[in-house]
Amino acid sequence: MLLHQIERVAQSKRIDQLYVATSNLAEDDEIEDLCNQNGINCFRGSLSDVLDRYYQLSSILQPSHIVRLTGDCPLIDHKIIDNVIDFHIKGNYDYTSNAQPPTFPDGMDVEVMRYGVLKQAWSDAKLKSQREHVTLYIYQKMKNIKIGRYTSLIDYSNMRWTVDELNDFRFVERVYDELYDANHLFDMDSIIDLISNNPDIMKINQGINRNEGLKKSLKNDKVYTISR
Repeated sequence: MLLHQIERVAQSKRIDQLYVATSNLAEDDEIEDLCNQNGINCFRGSLSDVLDRYYQLSSILQPSHIVRLTGDCPLIDHKIIDNVIDFHIKGNYDYTSNAQPPTFPDGMDVEVMRYGVLKQAWSDAKLKSQREHVTLYIYQKMKNIKIGRYTSLIDYSNMRWTVDELNDFRFVERVYDELYDANHLFDMDSIIDLISNNPDIMKINQGINRNEGLKKSLKNDKVYTISR
């Protein structure tokens, strides 16, 4: 699944370097091996402090801007990635997202931020939720930054294309079965057309809440704060 996602991301004309940033736990040795076998850059860091993992890699590369894509989105569209990057650069934004507010399918999320913004978040963010969810502190707490919001003309936020649960995987598997042989790089519009003509596909993973992991982290932080 990861290789399929990388195949799609690699088509971006605006990304200069692509890295898989995974954890340093032994269970993720397979991810590093997979990357090494396929000539993909891999960096390893903290499992739970994902913000630190991103920053430590970025501090080595020190790019002007960083594009964040989560590894559970095997249907990501490289054209949308480039559109968000172009929107970010042309608008001279410090942080840009196409998920704040959500108008694209869940699993089509793209975030772009300046290196300095990530560095400041890494330095200032304290809560566990802010360390686990890389950009949470940026768009919720940082002041005096220019935020870009890239939205779809049509609201597709009710569509779930990310992979967190078994039924999510079954949904993505069905999409690949239907579209991959004809065009390995099928785009978002092709998936929407497929679902429109076969509404049963969308039912495969209905009933799963968006951003469930984030909501759980925020709840845990609230409990921790009260218990103090």
